[in-house]
Amino acid sequence: MTKVIITGILCGVLTGGIGYLLLPVLRALKAGQSIREVGPTWHNSKAGTPMMGGLMFILGALLCLVFNIWSLQDFTPLYALALGLCFGAVGFVDDYFKLKHKRNLGLTAIQKAMLQMAVSAIYLYVLYMQGTLTCDIYIPFVGASFYIHPIAYIFFAMFVMVGCVNAVNLTDGVDGLCGSVTIPVMVFFTAAAAAQGKFDLALLPATLVGGLIAYLFYNWHPAKVFMGDTGSLFLGGVVCAMAFALEM
Repeated sequence: MTKVIITGILCGVLTGGIGYLLLPVLRALKAGQSIREVGPTWHNSKAGTPMMGGLMFILGALLCLVFNIWSLQDFTPLYALALGLCFGAVGFVDDYFKLKHKRNLGLTAIQKAMLQMAVSAIYLYVLYMQGTLTCDIYIPFVGASFYIHPIAYIFFAMFVMVGCVNAVNLTDGVDGLCGSVTIPVMVFFTAAAAAQGKFDLALLPATLVGGLIAYLFYNWHPAKVFMGDTGSLFLGGVVCAMAFALEM
């Protein structure tokens, strides 16, 4: 557990340093946020705030897990990180088109949904082939469960994952909101993984606890940077990956 805590602190330090270097670059590239016309008028003051700030905690988490590869006995956190990175890549493409065309719309809803479902299906299939995915549907508060065919389960889980990822995505855009609500989720996953004796798996959410705390120093009101879809889709992907890896 000591390694888990140290890794989380290290990620916070790395994220803070990366953010210090990244923010001037984003400003120089004029990577500013566009505001939807249908939104409240007080949001207009946020126009031009640099986006894609999620890169700072993504890179921090990636570096911390790379530092720990030599000591890993379970590679599940790497699979979970890979899922987050794939969702983050979809978000990066979306942010890129927003910046390129100077508008709030990047990828279309259908394009994003198809890419996200493809990423989800691949991750679920990998877990299934490894034997770490149980195709049981649990009914909360009842204590009952039932088994469904793997193909049906994967299709069902795909829609659950895409819905969860986009729920996290929707919280981005208000100063400090997405980061602050995701921190307790990652604390829970860290504790849950540790309670199951999966200390290697606990490394990933622990890094994001530290990384998001450091990120909030830049994102707290008044926000100097937003994480963009790059960061919010990455976080949504990690939330889903951890939930399935811990069978929750």
